Amino acid sequence: MNIIDGKLIAEQIKTEIATEVRKMIDSDIRPPHLAAILVGEDPASQTYVASKERSCKEVGFTSSIYRYPATISEKDLLLAVDFLNKDEEIDGFIVQMPLPNHISVEKVIESIDPKKDVDGFHPINAGRMLANLPSYLPATPYGIMQMLERCNIETEGKHCVVLGRSNIVGTPISILMSRNNKHANSTVTLCHSKTKDLEKITLQADILIAAIGKPLFVTSNMVKEGAVIIDVGIHRVISSETKSGFRLIGDVDFLNVSKKCSYISPVPGGVGLMTIVALLQNTLKAARKEIYQ
Repeated sequence: MNIIDGKLIAEQIKTEIATEVRKMIDSDIRPPHLAAILVGEDPASQTYVASKERSCKEVGFTSSIYRYPATISEKDLLLAVDFLNKDEEIDGFIVQMPLPNHISVEKVIESIDPKKDVDGFHPINAGRMLANLPSYLPATPYGIMQMLERCNIETEGKHCVVLGRSNIVGTPISILMSRNNKHANSTVTLCHSKTKDLEKITLQADILIAAIGKPLFVTSNMVKEGAVIIDVGIHRVISSETKSGFRLIGDVDFLNVSKKCSYISPVPGGVGLMTIVALLQNTLKAARKEIYQ
């Protein structure tokens, strides 16, 4: 069994990005600027945004965070998005999810300028991805694809089973894994809450991507010998074994599944770190106007 070290891969990519940023600065081009809108006090969101800010500093990006209370109106949040859309000094930005219930996520996503939508969630970017046109790929699927490529994991002709059909992870990764290129070319089965005989399907998987949002959902009896396991889930659970009183676990029962698989991504230390560097890569593309001229 081999651990897919998301931290190591992420650091390699950060080094590559930092080199490109230095070249920009040496050419009198300002460094990329990534901003984030953070609404409310959700602990997971604050942790993610803080990690993004640290990563920006590490690679030489400019980083800005716009914080608003959970009571902000939908109208005022849309005005904040419009402000960032028009700020020529900001190359890309994200609106951190989740948002309060009184705010329409769809309205907010659709209000973001596709040229600055480095999360890759806008319908225009989603459509461009589906049509295999240049686009900002959703950060988590983008990160997963790089994990597989940089670990030299064979994907061509393999059966890839994806658990979860969200627009953020499950659906886009199913599309990317089926693409006609040497780092994809898999036959993909997309499973969800209504899928029948789920265990029968997962046992066929050469590559199993778990993004179902349920802690320890994937057990060893669902995995065949030698499979590659990518665990997208992240859950904070109570633990008496840590000083904080909590620990992070994924959608996969790592302890038992790892005994059967050939490769597995851990939680923490796996996909989550790759999501952040993929966001940085999209921002670098935005600064260079590689997707939209």
